[in-house]
Amino acid sequence: MMINSKPGALTKDRLKDLPWDIICDFDGTISLVDVTDTLLERFADPEWQDIERAWKDGLINSRQCLDQQIPLLDMSLVELNSHLDKIEIDPDFPAFVAEVQQHGHRITVVSDGLDYVIERILGRYGLTSLEIKANKLVQQGSRSWKVTFPNSHIDCQVSSGNCKCSVVEQHQHQTIKSYRSLLIGDGTSDFCAAGKVDFVFAKNALVNHCVEQRIPHYQIESFADVRSLLNADR
Repeated sequence: MMINSKPGALTKDRLKDLPWDIICDFDGTISLVDVTDTLLERFADPEWQDIERAWKDGLINSRQCLDQQIPLLDMSLVELNSHLDKIEIDPDFPAFVAEVQQHGHRITVVSDGLDYVIERILGRYGLTSLEIKANKLVQQGSRSWKVTFPNSHIDCQVSSGNCKCSVVEQHQHQTIKSYRSLLIGDGTSDFCAAGKVDFVFAKNALVNHCVEQRIPHYQIESFADVRSLLNADR
């Protein structure tokens, strides 16, 4: 499904012709699950659920939520790696990356999740060259952890640890003008960026947000859809 409220709608043919600077979410978009949630469910004190409820009720922001939850994790590095090595990604994502690079698009994984988690999972699929911008997971002791926020921004519209709207603005300032900006995402951490890019491929909650805000987008189910929209019949 496509919705485009702006003049000069981007047809499927035009999507294929344009060079894109792609900002791609990880949890629930590349990965099939929210990996941070799986870590909390397996390794954290149950208090993490109270913190999650406080975030959902609007009492704390997402950065504060993650900052309070990660220290509740009780796991060794070996246990962390063993858990991550069972996490699956969208089966079409590796082929999508190959096609993106082949056709001259640019792609950056931008996540409000954890950098080590993303690097470990993508590394299993040979995707070690992708640029990743995420919150930094830091091991403090043999079984203790914290998170830092190198990509936070005081004016982030959704108060994320990793401000995706700020990343989009940086990319738009740095990249050559022939590139258009494309967001691929699924959730609330993508809301701020969706209104700043030229186009959105959306899943889950991001679809409703794009509809409500009249943001030009295609609804997707998987990277098979993305591959079809960007690269088919070249």
